Amino acid sequence: MRLSPHTFWLVIGLLFVALAGLDAQVPSPASGQQPSAALAPAGQAANPYAAALSLGGFIQSTGIMAYPLILLSMITLFFIVLFTFTVRQGTVVSDAFMNSADALIRKQDFLGLLAVCNRHNECIARITAKTLDFATRNPTASFEEVKEVTEAEGNRQSSLLLARIAYLGDVGAVAPMLGLLGTTLGMITTFHEISNTQYAGSNHLGLAQGVSEALLCTASGLVIGIPALIFYAIFRGRVNRLISEMEAAMTHIMALLAVQYKRAARAAASRADGPVA
Repeated sequence: MRLSPHTFWLVIGLLFVALAGLDAQVPSPASGQQPSAALAPAGQAANPYAAALSLGGFIQSTGIMAYPLILLSMITLFFIVLFTFTVRQGTVVSDAFMNSADALIRKQDFLGLLAVCNRHNECIARITAKTLDFATRNPTASFEEVKEVTEAEGNRQSSLLLARIAYLGDVGAVAPMLGLLGTTLGMITTFHEISNTQYAGSNHLGLAQGVSEALLCTASGLVIGIPALIFYAIFRGRVNRLISEMEAAMTHIMALLAVQYKRAARAAASRADGPVA
């Protein structure tokens, strides 16, 4: 299963729509409503940490940087679920295809094998189809030339597998940087407001509250980035293992093709050495 660019941008658009819906449900600061204060019992002060950990409190505390952080968290979850179901054995090389390819190559039914390749959406099937397409279009090509085409397509498929999971690594690298940017902007805003305070003794309280809210951006970026990098390492190890199995399967197919090339060469030599009528 491939993630086409159209599908990727469709998912991004849906995430933006979801964020817009969340924004519509968050009370504005001008209304004077606090998400946690409304739920707090009478006579008790609202817990500032509980308010910050709620969706509305998080957006109010982190400001505009909350939206890219929430978007990155959704993208991370989407990639983790997607790669869990797509980066697996059946999408790279399967026993069913290998058994069919082995039987058809021994029968020298290359057209039938090409049809089987077109029905299977696997990396090994795409490599085999590229090889057979070149061999059938260039019947005078040597086995070494066919082997070069196979190796080039194999390298391309390996690069595509590694490039897909690289998105998760990019998210893991960008999320902490966005969190740090949000913290920096929050600190600048906090110091600006503290410098304009006219009440004596309120600077320390305002500074502590502003710093705690600004550091939520850094914490959020780390909460997103650390799992993204962990799952990226897991999927990278899985992809490397699948690439090794794909190379082993392709070596087996090329060995069978080499036998058929040698048999065809011996048959052509025997016909050339036969008696001339």
